[in-house]
Amino acid sequence: MSCIKREMFSKACKYALNAMIFVASLPEGKDRAGLREISRAINSPEAFTAKILQHLVRRELLNSAKGPNGGFAIHGDSHTITIAQIVASIDGDMIFTGCALGLAKCSEVHPCPVHHKFKAVRDHLTGMLLTTNLKDVSSGVNDGISFLKD
Repeated sequence: MSCIKREMFSKACKYALNAMIFVASLPEGKDRAGLREISRAINSPEAFTAKILQHLVRRELLNSAKGPNGGFAIHGDSHTITIAQIVASIDGDMIFTGCALGLAKCSEVHPCPVHHKFKAVRDHLTGMLLTTNLKDVSSGVNDGISFLKD
């Protein structure tokens, strides 16, 4: 018997991260991208991407504007938006607090069998997500050393 493969982030979260990185990596002079452009760049269905982008607008991570020069832009400064903020806005805080085995009452006083080992991994991941900003990851895309799709 094999374990069911679980993804670290939901599909919506992965698309949200890729969309935010894409918009943050737009070339100088171009601060907005349209829905179609974003969905193609991140290889995501357009309707699903639209819902995710609107959610990010409601969470004040993106701005949107209608019209011929409209589209989506980063809300504020990409140096101040962390990957943790994007993840939490879509998937909530379970990646930062959840039990590796999915127990509802896993804690220091009532640990699951892997709690203490997993806590160290979770804390390291949390630290990385909290200290990595959108500008950090979008610069890799701009430099051609990281990619948003295959």
